[in-house]
Amino acid sequence: MTVRILVVDDSSLVRLYYREALEKAGYAVEQAINGIEAMEKALAERFDLVIVDVNMPRMDGFSFLRALRAGAEPAAALPALVISTEAGPQDIADARSAGANFYLVKPVAQDDLLRHVAVLTGAAP
Repeated sequence: MTVRILVVDDSSLVRLYYREALEKAGYAVEQAINGIEAMEKALAERFDLVIVDVNMPRMDGFSFLRALRAGAEPAAALPALVISTEAGPQDIADARSAGANFYLVKPVAQDDLLRHVAVLTGAAP
């Protein structure tokens, strides 16, 4: 079964970068431009991982994660990798409090991205 990843970022360039790296590694990728669109997709489809930015219009990444975690299974248990330009200790604490499993700071090298995705999905790197 193909591992499905939801990438949530308001930057089309960032989404393209993640998508190309992930698809090249054999993952199936769906995209959303903000937390509202991501929530709709997470509730309607099955995903194995969500990669989410923090700063987005309409619904930021932390609000999305809190809403996701407060919802029903299986979406509430979806592993979450937050990738943001915010790099302070409070940002990391806020991400964990919202429900993130891992937190990376942009820019993220493809090797780092794929390593964290493999850990969170249980897929072979």
